[in-house]
Amino acid sequence: MKPPIIQLPRHSLARQLTQQITHKPASLRPQFHRPKYHHPSSSPRLFTQTARRPSQPPAPQPGDDPNFKSILDQPAQLVRSGRRHHIPGLLFLALIPVTAFVLGTWQVQRLGWKTELIARFEDRLVQQPLPLPPRVDPDAIHDFDYRRVVARGRYRHDREMLVGPRIRDGEDGFMVVTPLERESSPGHGGTATVLVNRGWIPKRLRRQRDRPEGLPMGEVVIEGLLREPWKKNMFTPENRPDKGEFYFPDVKQMAELAGSQAVWVEQTMEPDLLQTLDMQAKGIPIGRPAEVNLRNNHAQYIFTWYGLAVATSIMFYMVVKKPPRDISRRARLSKEWS
Repeated sequence: MKPPIIQLPRHSLARQLTQQITHKPASLRPQFHRPKYHHPSSSPRLFTQTARRPSQPPAPQPGDDPNFKSILDQPAQLVRSGRRHHIPGLLFLALIPVTAFVLGTWQVQRLGWKTELIARFEDRLVQQPLPLPPRVDPDAIHDFDYRRVVARGRYRHDREMLVGPRIRDGEDGFMVVTPLERESSPGHGGTATVLVNRGWIPKRLRRQRDRPEGLPMGEVVIEGLLREPWKKNMFTPENRPDKGEFYFPDVKQMAELAGSQAVWVEQTMEPDLLQTLDMQAKGIPIGRPAEVNLRNNHAQYIFTWYGLAVATSIMFYMVVKKPPRDISRRARLSKEWS
């Protein structure tokens, strides 16, 4: 057995010591002894003795009972683990496409009615102006709505009424309503005065002394459209004639205040841009063009309602007819276990 070699730093003194140790006889060399390893089995083991418990009879098992029913004895039933359909909710969901379809069909009828109405009004616009008779039957105005008429008379500026506010090109203003006093024909009793909507003026020129050029004196001839009385919506406040505030043209109310017939004529004109700016600066009322300004958006409503009906019908089908997934099935637990 070769003696162990001790590794020392490789400088001169360490090298000399190494050589001296390796050249010494075996008897003078240092001896290295390994400690003896004792196996655990060689050491004595200590044991303790405890008193043995007396034997007990085994506890009764559920299977020993002849009336016992196991979980395997109960039949399994596959059911959906999710909630069942709520009947009122399904009825409400089914009502949505039905209602949308009915509204879409109604809009189809409205589209036909509005298209025919606009065509009838435009046909009246192309006809020659009709001289306005001294007395006009209020019940017959419906058949002459948007009919071009011509009237001659004098403006009663002392009974002028401003209806507004009204916005035109982003500027606040009012509509000027002035009674037109006409001569009555022989044999026709009563007044021949009618109400004329002369047009729009800016708010800063609402006082008559600020717009003298907008108050023509003497006899005038106007051309306009015979219109039905306006209908007030639920968002418009009530007029206050005692304070001279009119928010919508209540033809009957204004006719009683002015002592005229309940006849509404809207003066028409088609000025160019320069004439419009000059009239606006001088406070001369700017009349409306002779055209039909009824909105006809029923085609958009038809697309909206029918599209909603199709979309909600697909949703209803997916909710009712969609089969349950495998992961949504489970075995219903029986409540009759003993």
